[in-house]
Amino acid sequence: MNERTIDWNSVSGVMIDMDGTVYKGNNIIHGAQAFIERLKTKRIPFVFLTNNSSSDSKYYLNKLTEMGFLAEEKNILTSTTATIAYLKKHRNGKTVYPVGTPKFVAELKEASIPLADTTADIVLLAFDRTITYEKINGAYQLLKKGAELVATHPDDLCPTEDGYDVDIGPFIRLFEEMTSVKATVIGKPDPMMVKMAAERMNVSADGVIMIGDRIYTDMRMAADAGIRSVMVLSGEAKKEDLNNSDIRPTMIVNSVDDLLR
Repeated sequence: MNERTIDWNSVSGVMIDMDGTVYKGNNIIHGAQAFIERLKTKRIPFVFLTNNSSSDSKYYLNKLTEMGFLAEEKNILTSTTATIAYLKKHRNGKTVYPVGTPKFVAELKEASIPLADTTADIVLLAFDRTITYEKINGAYQLLKKGAELVATHPDDLCPTEDGYDVDIGPFIRLFEEMTSVKATVIGKPDPMMVKMAAERMNVSADGVIMIGDRIYTDMRMAADAGIRSVMVLSGEAKKEDLNNSDIRPTMIVNSVDDLLR
């Protein structure tokens, strides 16, 4: 849909967004499974990359395999995985007050992240479909006492079969405005995700490409990391949205079905 193309012989690996790129909610986007099969046939490594921190990697693996995608757990990288790596590297030993789903909290515990309530050093905000007033107020009280605010990703909306649900972004702004504490946001568009995905695929990050449906996360991350990108129009972004953006994807296609034919 634009004049630029990608030389697939120069691609070392592929990062693929999930929601809006290979499925929306529980609906598979046409041709997505065939695209993954084409990657496997051409022996191009790939990683499914998601900002959705409401579930763990095992959940996404089960969802993808039930939909007919040929994937393994090594092919999945979530913003929770990236956040845990960040905490261990940059905030090692700091206690965390999690605002997230039970699966999110369980993943933190499994990774030996120290959790606390009224004495936590960090308020960790994830996409929480189980959020309550008690969680919101608990986070607020800690932030007012001097706790740091960390968020797994910046997405405003989460794709569903019928449209979109409210995601983490509005809650980040809520806490920032109420407490004047600026959030540290992990996940896309942080270029750290590119480095982690390349390490997962055991390839050079320079040759990796990003495929996704969001300008402010998927395409922004690719631009900031200096790698090539493919914007699909099967999810959130519309081609005209680029008119008000400084980002220029390498390619724009209707869906992943248009790639690697």
